[in-house]
Amino acid sequence: MTYRPSRRLRKIAIGSTAVSVLAGMNAPALYGWTTSTYHDYKIEQPEYKAAYGHWEQLDVPRKYRINAIHAALLHTGKVLLIAGSGNDETNFGAKSFKSVLWDPVKNTFKEIDTPKDMFCAGHTQLPDGRLLVAGGTARYEKLKEAVDRAGGAMLIKNENPDAPRTFPQGTVFVNNENGRTFRSEFPVTVPRAKKTTDRRTGKVTVTASEVRVFVQSLVKGEAGIVNTAAQYGIRGLEGRDRDNLYGLATKLGLDKKDFQGIKEAYEFDPVAERYIPVDPMNEARWYPTLVTLADGRVLSVSGLDDIGQVVPGKNEIYDPRTRTWSYTTTRYFPTYPALFLMQGEKIFYSGANAGYGPADQGRVPGLWDLRTNRFTPVAGLRDPGDLETAASVLLAPAQDQKVMVLGGGGVGESRSSTARTAVVDLNAVRPAYTDGPDLPEPTRYLNSVLLPDDTVFTTGGSRDYRGRGGSDILTAQIYDPVRNVFKDAADPAVGRDYHAEALLLPDGRVAVFGSNPLYGDAADTTPGFFEQRVEIYTPPYLYRDSKPSLGEGPRSVERGGSMTFPTRYADHIDTARLIRPSAVTHATDTEQRSIALDIARGKGSVRLTVPQDPSLVPPGWYMVVVTDEEGTPSAARWVKVS
Repeated sequence: MTYRPSRRLRKIAIGSTAVSVLAGMNAPALYGWTTSTYHDYKIEQPEYKAAYGHWEQLDVPRKYRINAIHAALLHTGKVLLIAGSGNDETNFGAKSFKSVLWDPVKNTFKEIDTPKDMFCAGHTQLPDGRLLVAGGTARYEKLKEAVDRAGGAMLIKNENPDAPRTFPQGTVFVNNENGRTFRSEFPVTVPRAKKTTDRRTGKVTVTASEVRVFVQSLVKGEAGIVNTAAQYGIRGLEGRDRDNLYGLATKLGLDKKDFQGIKEAYEFDPVAERYIPVDPMNEARWYPTLVTLADGRVLSVSGLDDIGQVVPGKNEIYDPRTRTWSYTTTRYFPTYPALFLMQGEKIFYSGANAGYGPADQGRVPGLWDLRTNRFTPVAGLRDPGDLETAASVLLAPAQDQKVMVLGGGGVGESRSSTARTAVVDLNAVRPAYTDGPDLPEPTRYLNSVLLPDDTVFTTGGSRDYRGRGGSDILTAQIYDPVRNVFKDAADPAVGRDYHAEALLLPDGRVAVFGSNPLYGDAADTTPGFFEQRVEIYTPPYLYRDSKPSLGEGPRSVERGGSMTFPTRYADHIDTARLIRPSAVTHATDTEQRSIALDIARGKGSVRLTVPQDPSLVPPGWYMVVVTDEEGTPSAARWVKVS
């Protein structure tokens, strides 16, 4: 990597004595060497760290280096990194799916058996501390030029009201008109038909059930194309089964085949450290968003379905008590929409998303009432067409009900990007976005992390789609919501764009993972590679001479209740926060929230009271963190809120 001086060091380095003395020699080479040497020296100085923080690379044994697509902090303090197939079709074909559990305290790693391809799944924290992971990859995309077999969606119909029918992967369907044959790519079960009897006339009506499955031609090329709607018999069926069970399809062609999702869902148990299967979703989803609701249930929206189309607004809810899914209010969103639980149990859509979906549908920010399905648009956003790959965060404290959106780009592979940030106050009578300070440059894929002092640490991203043109941005900054300004932070050494994530650790540091650039050079001539290096950022507040601490306290508390922690710093504690652990992917972290706690200071202790509103404090495990008058945070204590 060519060294690029920090924006805070360029003027200092250019004016340094070493550069002046050696100016008559090989200036370009000496300038680079001197600047780099000075930079390496400067960033290790205590005063620099106290002003800008410090980066270090984590030493990860080769065996545990994975293509981190998802990262989630668990209540054990460990971080679950999920790759699945890791955007590597070779891994997908070999069914090589990976997850790794990292212990930041001991810096140890453990491989986790990963039963399905959770690449581009959705995830969220459950009330008991388990992590729900739902969806993932059933099939990789194929661009039009790579598609060699006709295929598409087929409906399998069942007119038998007495029995369901299961068809394995590879079931063959034969066109009744021209004899062209197609095979199913996935196993599928078709429910029994529905039989109803008219009470007045006694007439019996049978309504066929249907299930959709993706099929491909048995022959390559144009010989397999079917351009008209047709009925298909199912090879191997005889007698009445042949009449009752059949396929229907419209065009089956050589069009581009997009990624396809799966229905499978799992709970990851942080104590047993394993995935536990639960009932599958009703809809297959790839790139879905999962959001924990006020009662602990989970909303699942959007994603690409089993034939590679955006799920048409069929949203569903997971109940962790029964481990089952049920449909809920219908509303369309593009994939990975940034959704936040707000007061009044409403859902705010910031407008940010991760792609897939038409440019004119589901892109408008707004407040969504699940109970009535009323959606109230929120206006005022500059560059509204640049919301794909934007970051969003519910600013701290959550009681203020302010959401910030940062950067973003145009739809699809657009080269458009924006430096815009904006904040909306949802407590206002008529909420509307107002401009915040611009980012240093237009940025997509920005990772944004709530810190315990209520600031927002932002890092990485790229100006162009997936870092094209060598456009990764090696800068970081910290947003101060009180002053509404960005402050410079130390520059990272590793570029981060698509498939990168960052999260807050219990000790106040920030861990940054992943990145999946499209190309490996600025000229866009060589393929990119997945970034497996892990960086840790230590914010300036951890370089202060002293910081508060909390002793052992309760491990659980009810909403509206209080908890007491021993501390020698009671008189110096200024704020207390409940911080929900992250579950982040694709610059989308709907779990992040930092909730202000009421403080009662005693002699050698503090009593902290939790708000009663479940839409402000959804059930689950949280980190309890206090800060002193300077904003210096304590290490976290874990507590379960119910």
